[in-house]
Amino acid sequence: MRLLILRNVVILTYLCAFLSTSAQETNAPKFGKGLFNLIGKDSTWSMKVGLRFQNLTTTSWDANNGLSNPTTSFLIRRSRLKFDGFAYSPKLKYKVELGLSNRDQSGASAYTSNAPRYILDAVLKWNFSGNFVLWFGQAKLPGNRERVISSANLQQVDRSLLNSRFTIDRDFGIQLRHHFNLTDTFLVKEIFSIAQGEGRNVTTGNIGGHQYTTRLELFPFGDFKSNGDYKGSDLTFEPNPKLALGFAYDFNNNASKTRSNQGSYMLNDTGFYATNISTLFIDAMYKHKGFSFMAEYANRNAADAFAKNSDGTLTGDIVQVGTGLNLQSGYLVSKTVEVSARYTNITLDRNSTGKGAENQYTLGLSKYISGHKLKVQTDVSYTDIGFKTNQLLYRLQVDIHF
Repeated sequence: MRLLILRNVVILTYLCAFLSTSAQETNAPKFGKGLFNLIGKDSTWSMKVGLRFQNLTTTSWDANNGLSNPTTSFLIRRSRLKFDGFAYSPKLKYKVELGLSNRDQSGASAYTSNAPRYILDAVLKWNFSGNFVLWFGQAKLPGNRERVISSANLQQVDRSLLNSRFTIDRDFGIQLRHHFNLTDTFLVKEIFSIAQGEGRNVTTGNIGGHQYTTRLELFPFGDFKSNGDYKGSDLTFEPNPKLALGFAYDFNNNASKTRSNQGSYMLNDTGFYATNISTLFIDAMYKHKGFSFMAEYANRNAADAFAKNSDGTLTGDIVQVGTGLNLQSGYLVSKTVEVSARYTNITLDRNSTGKGAENQYTLGLSKYISGHKLKVQTDVSYTDIGFKTNQLLYRLQVDIHF
């Protein structure tokens, strides 16, 4: 019933927006710039409405036994509705993003009232003074670069294993953002965040403490074109070398999940097991004349990684502590065709996981019909999973944005 009601609300909102264009100043944007733009009669608000989806097919094989046991799947990897603009003043911006696919809504639990998790982002951004911007709401935390890059702007079919193991993803809280120039070309950006620490769409309150994140970014050669430091591939063909260095530290006080604010809750005989979890990210993005290189390092530690009952016995839940390294590069052989390669290493604590390092090697090919707005991407990955079965994976995805 809730699902039906919400779907009807979304459809009704969509229809009302279209019908209201006769009473608004409307812009029909170019392809990839949104479905339509609305501006209030008194110019006190605006709204850009966008839609995108990714259709994905995958095939995997057991690489230990002559490429045996193939499995194939077809799915809508992502399907999103996006709304953004300003309200009352251009200094007060907002963003709302809704996820409609099964993968977008996964993770429902008693702590999200067992409801589909439609809301990805719902955040206000207030430029209250100079270069200071205050965010309030649910949004991506300022963690690793690859996670903050939109899934719409990825260089390969999907993000790396480093992101899936170490990301701190989205949460509800406050972020303070600022930037300044050290010299004419040297740019510095800073972000400070305080969040609930439970992940997105949690409705039953904060079980542990809060989550504190800070991120520092250095641009020794100036800013990238078109926010290229947070887009895969050098589609703007930067005429001069551009480099971004990022350093982020996250501390989740009394976290109750196996991966900081991600993963599953750690339960014990008194309710929840909690421990302090810290995560360090170091990353870089370099672009020049169609060549791009991205590197990321992640390290997660916990005060006590083994969840325990009140009498000291182990519950079986374990914080996933360890390190990750991701190296990724691409080169545009033409304005629309790119080849890319990625190497990822995941080394979790062997005492807790019972397995060795996990290595993944990926080769990718992308055809950009209209940049990231309309593209076809394919890649093949070989994964060495320590003591488990090695895997060969092939993926093909079509991505379109309105």
